[in-house]
Amino acid sequence: MYTFRFVLALLIGAGTLSASAHASRVHRSPTSGQTAHHSRTVTTSKKYHRARGQQAIEPERVTQIQQALIREHYLSGEATGKWDSTTVAAMQKYQSDQGWQTKLMPDSRALKKLGLGPDYSNALNAKDSSFSDPPPVSTIPAQQESGFTTASGAHQ
Repeated sequence: MYTFRFVLALLIGAGTLSASAHASRVHRSPTSGQTAHHSRTVTTSKKYHRARGQQAIEPERVTQIQQALIREHYLSGEATGKWDSTTVAAMQKYQSDQGWQTKLMPDSRALKKLGLGPDYSNALNAKDSSFSDPPPVSTIPAQQESGFTTASGAHQ
């Protein structure tokens, strides 16, 4: 009787081991708590291209750029507010003369140099600020200048 039970246990154990050893796929649960979704890839003859970044310049901004280019003698006539080939050519010439790239229109450095950069005059920390150049060194009082010298450790 013990032999029968022993043989039966041995056969069940061997069957369990061989079934798990010959398994073709082990299923593991995802670690993120999400299940995997498989989607079909559909191929078409047309490729979908999503345009990124700014696609057009607002007419008001174009007018500002044209006025600046007219002021700098790179464009003649009146500002129309249209980003036309004449405006593009003037901007390319301006950027080229500055030694900058001419492929991207318009370059941020060119806009800043034309005086069209960001306006920080309404910034929180700019309300009581002065955007003028600092006073010349000759206007610093002698007592204050000697204090700077002493504090810096450079004694004369």
